[in-house]
Amino acid sequence: MTRPDPTAAPPTAPSPAGPPLTGLRVLDLATLFAGPLAATLLGDFGAEVVKVEHPGKPDPSRGHGPSKDGVGLWWKVLGRNKRTITLDLSRPGGRATLLRLVGTADVVIENFRPGTLEKWDLGWPELSAVNPRLILVRVTGFGQFGPYAHRPGFGTLAEAMSGFAAITGEPGAPPTLPPFGLADSIAGLTTAYAVMTALAGRERTGEGQVVDMALIEPILTVLGPQPTWYDQLGHVQPRTGNRSQNNAPRGTYLTADGSWVAVSTSAQSVAERVMVLVGRPELIDEPWFATGAGRARHADVLDEAVGGWIARHTRADVLATFEKAEAAVAPVQDVRDVMTDPQYRALDTIITVDDPELGPLRMQNVLFRLSATPGAIRWAGRPHGADTEEVLTELGLTPADLAALRAEGAL
Repeated sequence: MTRPDPTAAPPTAPSPAGPPLTGLRVLDLATLFAGPLAATLLGDFGAEVVKVEHPGKPDPSRGHGPSKDGVGLWWKVLGRNKRTITLDLSRPGGRATLLRLVGTADVVIENFRPGTLEKWDLGWPELSAVNPRLILVRVTGFGQFGPYAHRPGFGTLAEAMSGFAAITGEPGAPPTLPPFGLADSIAGLTTAYAVMTALAGRERTGEGQVVDMALIEPILTVLGPQPTWYDQLGHVQPRTGNRSQNNAPRGTYLTADGSWVAVSTSAQSVAERVMVLVGRPELIDEPWFATGAGRARHADVLDEAVGGWIARHTRADVLATFEKAEAAVAPVQDVRDVMTDPQYRALDTIITVDDPELGPLRMQNVLFRLSATPGAIRWAGRPHGADTEEVLTELGLTPADLAALRAEGAL
């Protein structure tokens, strides 16, 4: 079967009430990965996102990870719901065209090193002069000022600097970095929230503003009260593997059929149910069992009780018995399990998107469900520059203008 032209206009999927961000225009100038993810999240709920890439240096996410038929699969997710154009902002024609686009936009998201936009005369003074209501979002490793501001910054460095790596891994083992873009993803979620906050502020003041997002900060926030613990008690959280200093039993346990399950007992009542379930109700009467911290100090005893019971049962039996007892358990799943998990299926967490390049492909759905104005994935990531002519023609550029930009190397 012949597949449709991948550069054809992307399809639309209208919602009865319309997505909530319909009418919002976002220019995504960012790469790898926090800024583009924020734009994706906005596009999922109706924002018109125009992805602006260098003509000769596309967003590197197009080449990250596995590909199929030469098409990067990560980009299919990160680039969804975006129209793609090319512009070289360092050239006069590219700069002038971007300023025309800025005049039509609500939000610009960029992640160049501090000073790069200014080098091209595209800093906040120039952008806000064109559009005083603009929200300029600047995503960098370390923020727009300070001693590290001009260093190259990536999520890996934020995961190291924030304290995440220091508390991740087994006791006595090296610090552990995540095998995926954790800091970038957290910053992407935070950036989308920052955009909505700045837009709410604009509703009150009528004026735009600059959002300064540093990768090293959101991940520090999600690590919890570590700075306060240290400030007040001098406490430095150690690496504890899968165990917690706040409750026990807590961890992963091997079943009789070679599978793994995760158990959590953050609530006292759940911890008591687990002890009854595994045949050790006498432990509930121990004075130390009355608090999470007390149980954590006796994790060896509790892990032996829970782990020993789980090791004698299959995963299916463990899950069924825990569910009957209203105790908290989950299978340790890889992506194969996720794709068939009945709860994810019920939530439509994984959705199939028809793509002109690759045909039907599955990916994560929008982040949450809205009852009246739901979001939607209208199309997967588009080819590099696929919508350049269409977007710039809508802007008022003529064929002669486009030809001149191409001759200059700006497209």
